[in-house]
Amino acid sequence: MEITVVDERDGYFHLIGSPKALACETFAATAWTRFQDIPALESSGLKFIQGSVSSVDFGAKVAHILDTQSQSSRSKPYDYLIASSGLRRVFPTVPQSLRRNEFLEEANRHMKEVQTAQEGVVVVGGGAVGVEMAAELKLLDPTQKVTLIHSRKRLLSSEPLPDDFAERVDSVLHEGGVEVILGQRVVNTTAVDMKDEQRRHSRCIPTSTYLAREALNEDGYVKVHSSLQFSGGVLNPEHHYAVGDIAAWSGIKRCGGAMHMGHFAATNIHQHMLATCGAGKPSFVTLQPFPSIMGLALGKKTVSYSPIDGTRDGEDIMASMFGGDMGNTVCWNYMRLGEACPA
Repeated sequence: MEITVVDERDGYFHLIGSPKALACETFAATAWTRFQDIPALESSGLKFIQGSVSSVDFGAKVAHILDTQSQSSRSKPYDYLIASSGLRRVFPTVPQSLRRNEFLEEANRHMKEVQTAQEGVVVVGGGAVGVEMAAELKLLDPTQKVTLIHSRKRLLSSEPLPDDFAERVDSVLHEGGVEVILGQRVVNTTAVDMKDEQRRHSRCIPTSTYLAREALNEDGYVKVHSSLQFSGGVLNPEHHYAVGDIAAWSGIKRCGGAMHMGHFAATNIHQHMLATCGAGKPSFVTLQPFPSIMGLALGKKTVSYSPIDGTRDGEDIMASMFGGDMGNTVCWNYMRLGEACPA
């Protein structure tokens, strides 16, 4: 069996650790692992194309691919397709580099800019990444002034989480020395060194432009059944799956949920293969709605919320949820990427 992976990047980036990777040189080197360096992916039947899918023919089951290395287009027939391209996120939520060496240069530039900021650092936006970035910058350089500005009256205002969780996050940030300004909108900024004036997206948007409109909801997310098969009006829906942030599914978009969905999709594809070979009706696993849960790494502490445990915080929770490497080993082992984690 041949499996082809199409990705804009040349490797796996540990998204959970993005704030720390852009603030700590040592951690940055462990956050990005090239596909060719991942033990579990060393297989003759597994091929990687650094590029992007421009369109998909659901009826013919053919993906049209733009190969960025050869600067050429190719058509790739398939039996099953898994759409897992996620959201288009802006810096510093994710790095903008597409190769590991470029990412390390990008992260290094970011760190130097923070270290030499004479008037302090301002983080605009009190969402999950904003609060983690502010806390990490202050932890790594306690002498640097770090200010977090959020336009709403409470942090994490776009997330379906209770007020006491947002209040606890605010409190932990203050304890760590971060100045938090709420209810104030940044109306203007002055660029000190602008290398380009390219307009960037102000919010995360699905990377689903390569899929037919009937497969998507009004916001561009892929409509799926609980089996993760496409539920929109497309041909051969039983051969098309969507996982991760690109899928229209309940709950907060989280890395843990994305990995869980990937496991379910692989299981169901195998079940469909067995049924096609005459093994009877496929026994699909079905995804349940995700509850609203979150864990934020804020300096030395983690603030977490779940419907069962409520809001909690502490260094012990940081150790149990993220370990010593922002959960890199946890994710690496869950995905069975090999015996040796790069951390």
